[in-house]
Amino acid sequence: MNFEPVIGLEIHVQTKTKSKMFCGCSTDYFGSAPNTHTCPVCLGLPGSLPVPNRSAIDIALKVALALDCTINTESKFDRKNYFYPDLPKGYQISQYDQPIGEHGSIRFDVGTETVTAGITRVHQEEDTGKSIHANGETLLDYNKSGMPLVEIVTEPDLHSAAEVVALAKRLRQILRYLDASDADMEKGQMRIEPNISLRKKGSSGLPDYKVEVKNIGSISVLEKVITKEIARQAALLETGETPRQETRGLVDMTGKTVTQRVKETANDYRYFPEPDIPPMMFDPTKIDETRTSLPERPQDKKDRYRSELGLEGDIAETIIADHQTARFFESAVSSEKNPTVITEIAKWYVGEFMKLKKEHSTEKVKPEILRELVHLLEKKIITRTVAKDVLARSFVTGQSPAKIVEIDGLAVASEGTQLDEAIEKVIKDNPKAVEDVKKNPNAVMFLVGQVMKETKGQADAASVRELLERKLSGQS
Repeated sequence: MNFEPVIGLEIHVQTKTKSKMFCGCSTDYFGSAPNTHTCPVCLGLPGSLPVPNRSAIDIALKVALALDCTINTESKFDRKNYFYPDLPKGYQISQYDQPIGEHGSIRFDVGTETVTAGITRVHQEEDTGKSIHANGETLLDYNKSGMPLVEIVTEPDLHSAAEVVALAKRLRQILRYLDASDADMEKGQMRIEPNISLRKKGSSGLPDYKVEVKNIGSISVLEKVITKEIARQAALLETGETPRQETRGLVDMTGKTVTQRVKETANDYRYFPEPDIPPMMFDPTKIDETRTSLPERPQDKKDRYRSELGLEGDIAETIIADHQTARFFESAVSSEKNPTVITEIAKWYVGEFMKLKKEHSTEKVKPEILRELVHLLEKKIITRTVAKDVLARSFVTGQSPAKIVEIDGLAVASEGTQLDEAIEKVIKDNPKAVEDVKKNPNAVMFLVGQVMKETKGQADAASVRELLERKLSGQS
């Protein structure tokens, strides 16, 4: 392909508040009967007046700061005018020229490369209702109308579906770290609208058109949409035709889209200041306090794990998946100074621990068990086979690994009567394998495996091999 994609994103996020953006209606509407979470304000009835939700605005401020935005100490709401059946007032209360935050950035990894994309703006607005098209009719549910939304607009800094997907995943993590939103895309809590265009490879500047695809509620579908839209536009450009600037809608989960309408410009919305809500003034002290209270962002955490703890990128990425997972790991390594032990704890955490986590409750499990387990391994008190069993039992009982090893006598079987007897038995029971070792020394590994079975994994494999080789060579 002779063209390079230029992609920017508009991301709408429902934030976690108990009431809607401008009224007291409950936000806990999911699964409720249509139009049961409404009032005159969110239905846009004449004479009703909006009252801004302070909690929603505080969350928007946190999101803007987490994305390194400059905060406008004076911010205001605006009316965005357009007609659609699910917009009862005929306008949406949003923000235009004085958003809460602007000129930010977000960092994320694509493979082994760290990419930075600009954030144009972060602003507060209200959600619309929901239109349901069926049997030639349009049904309207206003339960969602007036839900608090944070809109995050990126710069057109993305150039592939892989970058779009990576940014969307990292942003979703940030929102969850902040407890700003559950960002559950199946419930419509995070919706993504890409603006896609193509330019000739090697050229700079923005193309003179862009195509927006509305309301994508799945990251996997987002990837399909980007891929298909790039191919569609490239085919048009190859014939000398410029794709039409338009808004397209999703047809199905395959990523197919169709034309909805010619894309609007800002002038089409006739923005003007919302007359019923005065401007908001943000105290610089409040801004600084909010910034200081933010948790460490997932990308910063991942970078720290790699640089300070020496973790591999894929292991660090697994650990930062959510705030609770990362917090458990940090508790496990909090008092550990040995880099080798820290790395080993991380491997056990993303491996055996997470397998067990899917099967059992972690309520009885304390972070110290991982550190204790790895110390038992490092001191060669138990084998890796025994360690897996001990960890599984810690999950169920809440007992410490050391206690389980002590009570059940699971320490490594060292050179002595018990191990000698196991080796003698294996040699006696496997004469053919003993003969094979004389022809091929590596065949001893079969006998090592038999001794490990005989000792139920409590013997150290390297020590067993050494003892077997000595016995078979007549040295003992």
